Amino acid sequence: MKKLKLLEQFRSFYIRNYPDDMETQIEYFAIFGGLGWEIDTSLPVKFLIQELVLENFNNLNEKIRVLSLDNEENLRLLRALAVGDRRIFSAFNRAGLNNANGGSALNYLQEKGLIQIEYSREEPARSLNPDGKLKREVSRHRISHKVLFTHPFVRFWFYFVAPYRREIRDGNYDNFFKNFELKQNSYTSLVFEELSEILLNYHLRDSQILSSGSYWDANVEIDILTITQNENVYAAECKWTNHKVNKKEFNKLKEKCKKLDIEPTQIIFFSKRGFSKELKQNQGKKLALYSSNDFEALVKNIKQDELIEDFFN
Repeated sequence: MKKLKLLEQFRSFYIRNYPDDMETQIEYFAIFGGLGWEIDTSLPVKFLIQELVLENFNNLNEKIRVLSLDNEENLRLLRALAVGDRRIFSAFNRAGLNNANGGSALNYLQEKGLIQIEYSREEPARSLNPDGKLKREVSRHRISHKVLFTHPFVRFWFYFVAPYRREIRDGNYDNFFKNFELKQNSYTSLVFEELSEILLNYHLRDSQILSSGSYWDANVEIDILTITQNENVYAAECKWTNHKVNKKEFNKLKEKCKKLDIEPTQIIFFSKRGFSKELKQNQGKKLALYSSNDFEALVKNIKQDELIEDFFN
């Protein structure tokens, strides 16, 4: 299971800190996960960020630079992967790298355990006519794998901290917090999506999963598409927003499945803020709904001896 390490970190964070609820667990884990620190989750997250991260900038920055070999190409790629669409080729472009030095940086970061590759499941385009040619825009499309950070804090650092490193070093945190307030939900969405896949697969643990993860191609993106050996297909979307998921989102996901020519066994939504009454009324065999509280299943019956040494310990 490619996200086993993330699950171990999630459980370890829970054992160390015992947040009051799963929304707090997910929100704080998305920032501090992988540090291996005890965090007082009863305190506001912005207070903790300032006290534990910003005011400890020099020490953490030195550790990050050691991990990245203090190599500018590695650092640029990490920044590009943190804030971009996670596709390798677009990250190379954003970081000003070519396939050679970008590939070298990517390999190093992967070997160091900072990132892992999420491989595309898109099939190469083919003409229906054996002698025919594809349209130019289709033939130019490159299938690109994506990248996941293995520790949430490392992504948080390059997403939020690195762009303001000079100001933070000087003790000026204003622009950092303006950006954080603007983008916190968007940032947390990816960790929520990864944890949602873990929760879905936990509930499918009696089935043999053949393929699971996000799906993307030139036209469609689905947060989670899981296929089991008995050919059941589960399509899921994850919404870490302050709005309830409604039937409009349900119809959008059905339309995505139609474009892929698949009939899902079940459509699933994971939501921070819950669901509309209309959507709840449709819940059943064809539609499953999970809110933040349902993530308690991932930390049930865990013991102190499952505590792991995290990245910055």
